[in-house]
Parts: sequence; C-alpha cells; structure tokens
Amino acid sequence: MTTKTVNHRLLGPTGDRIHWDESSPLTMEVETRSGNLRTRHGRFMGGTSDQVEVIEVENGSLRVMILPSRGMSIWKMEKDGISFGWDSPVSGPVHPSMVPIFDPGGIGWLEGFDELVVRCGLESNGAPEHDQMGRLVYPLHGRIGNLPAQSLSIEFDEASGRLEVIGEVVESRLFFKRLRLKSRIRFQAGSSDVALLDDVTNDLAQPATIQLLYHINIGAPILQQGAVLEAPIDVLAPKDELSAGEIDQWNQYGGPEAGYAERVYFAELRSDESSLTTALLRSGQGDRGLGVTFNTNGLPRFVVWKNTAAEGDGYVTGLEPTTNFPNQRSYEESQGRVVELEPAQTAAFRVNLQPLTSEEEVQKVAKRIKDLQGDQPAEILASPRAGWSPGS
Repeated sequence: MTTKTVNHRLLGPTGDRIHWDESSPLTMEVETRSGNLRTRHGRFMGGTSDQVEVIEVENGSLRVMILPSRGMSIWKMEKDGISFGWDSPVSGPVHPSMVPIFDPGGIGWLEGFDELVVRCGLESNGAPEHDQMGRLVYPLHGRIGNLPAQSLSIEFDEASGRLEVIGEVVESRLFFKRLRLKSRIRFQAGSSDVALLDDVTNDLAQPATIQLLYHINIGAPILQQGAVLEAPIDVLAPKDELSAGEIDQWNQYGGPEAGYAERVYFAELRSDESSLTTALLRSGQGDRGLGVTFNTNGLPRFVVWKNTAAEGDGYVTGLEPTTNFPNQRSYEESQGRVVELEPAQTAAFRVNLQPLTSEEEVQKVAKRIKDLQGDQPAEILASPRAGWSPGS
C-alpha cells in the first residue's frame, strides 16, 4: 500500500477560483488494470471561498470534489457529464470562518450550505435550541460541517485498485468534549460508487453522547417534474401538519414552485441480513438517479426533505440517513435517540453513493429496494407520530 500524508493548517477566510498545487503530496495519478485514478489538491482563491481546501478525484467517468476545510464534505459529483448535487442560493463553497454558526437565531449554518453531502453533528444535528434565557445552546445541524480536517492523507492499494482520501476532524471544547471524526472516502478503479466510511471516537476520559446525520442533497437534473423517491419503508410519518397535507405524495416531486415551503418525512427502513438498506431518487424518465446505501446499525433512521422551491431559491431534496430525527437535541435525548460513547469508544457509520446514468442502472437499484420491501406493505401514517415529532 502506498501512503501519502500531509499535515496542514487552514490559512484564513473567502472565493470561486481554484489554484491547483501540482507539487502537493495529495496530487497523484495511478494506473490500474481497471483504469486510471487521479487526484488533485488545491485551494479556492477570492471571495467567500478563499483558501477553502479541495481535493478532486477522477476515476474514469466519475469526478468528485471533496472539501477538507468543510468537515470532509463532498461538494460536487459528476458522472458521464451528469451533475449530482444542487444549485444553492449560497455561492460556495463558503469558508467556515464566514459562516456564523452561533448566530443568536441559531440558523447561521444555512449561510454555508451548498454541498452534495454534508455531515450534521456531532454534539447535535437537528433544529436549533435555546435555553430559558433565550441563549443559543445548540445551533442548527451542529458544527462538524464547518470544521477543517486537521490531517489529510491519500492511501492507494495497488493490488485492489482502491484509493481512499482520509481526513480527521475534531469537534472539541476544553473540559466538555473532544469528538474525533475519522473519515475515509473510498474510490475503486472501474467503479462509480463512492463510499463514506466514518468512525467517531470519544477522546475524553468521560462518557459522551453524539448525533450524526448525512445531509445528501440532490437537485436538477435528477430532481425534476415526475421524479420519485423509492425506499423500503417499514414506517413513515410526516414531521408536522404541513407535511401531512401531502402525505399521499410524500415520495413524488413536482417541478420548481415559487413559495413552496419545505415538507419533511421521518422513516425507518427495512434492511437485509447485513443491516444494509438502500434509497433511490430517480428522474421522471427513470434513466438517471442517485442510490444511497447505508448500514442501519449505525444509522437506524431516515429523513426525506422536500424543498421543491423555485430554482433560484434552492430546488432540492434531501435523502438523509441519520442516528436520530433532526428535532431539538433535548427532545431527541428524552426519546433515547443519542449515541452513547464510553471513553475511547468508537462508533462506525457507513454510507455508499451510487450515481446512476442509465435506465439499466436505475432498474437494478430499484429491484434491490423492491426485494427489501418484500410482500409486507409499508406503514404510512397520515399524521405526525407520537415520540417522533414534539407535540404529537
């Protein structure tokens, strides 16, 4: 195995152009029997993206851009010339120093939100929460997506043709917490799958609790009029009464609609004997899609976020494997939906992205979902479920 490692420090704020550093240890090209793998390492120059670090991985028809500066998020993905991701009103990637996470209203996180995949957590991953004095305790979706990787490496296994981009992100506060996310983003020569293998460790000498949600966001051209979300539903319920008003079309999508207010659905999915399950967003024609496979041992819940607003307002949907539902942390803790970690204990989370660019590929994933669903129909609730949504 060949390992290239570089420790680095983030330089500062603000951009939109990339300076590629061809001399970086993270820039490499390898040839395998199944095809070439190429990586490039650079930084954005100018604007709110200035000095945001980026690693680009190319694998035949696949191109992926990873942002170590933003919690090892996946910013863009392209296969066969088809874009996977969305057009956010936020012009990113935004340097974390420009994102007011602890804005008093609690929703400053939204000022940096434009990735295909961004992790939410680790202390909390849901709605903002304030104390009785009105002071912000937990900001929207937590901090991990706006923290830089403290170390980076690329590992290439010549025998298998496997390449991994590895980064460690630490969320810490003196005396209170030190949660370490080690993320391995795996590519395989000859395959278009992208695997996220994340391990979260409690580095303190006292117990800790965590939450983690994978905010996977897809817009046009996959999301379009007639697009459908398929998943092996065990139980699904609307988050609130507004979402309940469209429960009969929870998995169906219209075109962009000005003024559309988001709808959210909470679910638990059926899985196979290895605890793996799959969800799929397919285009209206069924010839494109994105499959998301994840392990329900670590991520037992699933959230559907529908935001089919006007294109300029962020036409997007989210497929979100998660440890819990993204309510306020105190509510989720009261329902037992936090992950408990003893000192030095590690929890593993596994997510696999499958960009699909043909009807045959889409049908293959759809068949897996149908097999997971089995003969027993899904339980679709018409109103919010008690214990899943506050006040239900």
